[in-house]
Amino acid sequence: MASYDPFRDLDRLASTLFDARRGPRRMPMDLYRDGDHYVLTADLPGVDPGSVDIDVDGQLLTIRAERTLTSGEGVKWITREREAATFVRQLNLGQGIDTDMISASYDSGVLSVTIPVSEKARPRRIEVAGSASKSTIQAHESTEPQPIEQ
Repeated sequence: MASYDPFRDLDRLASTLFDARRGPRRMPMDLYRDGDHYVLTADLPGVDPGSVDIDVDGQLLTIRAERTLTSGEGVKWITREREAATFVRQLNLGQGIDTDMISASYDSGVLSVTIPVSEKARPRRIEVAGSASKSTIQAHESTEPQPIEQ
């Protein structure tokens, strides 16, 4: 049985009224490079996978997700601290990303987005070819002064 705490309810009410973040929420994320691709993981607890939308427009990656809360008929809430929310995150991908091959998966409240590096941007070794005929530079010592052209 939960005990009634009027100060907790007052604090929740004040934070709801004075919260400047009434718009879309930012989702916490990690981003790292693993070989020839980047991996983005973002926490989206309680989000239905069908509400996750990932768009690429040029070099801008946008992730949107919505958490909706259901309320049963005749339910009397004792406490309700979880909010319905919309989450938005945008990333500038920069150059060297293969935007056609970006993939995503969602498991246990974590969104994973794999962002491959384009073939052109991958590090590669460049072979240095030698020529068949080697030219030699020879130096001679001269006793006469040579004119210098200016």
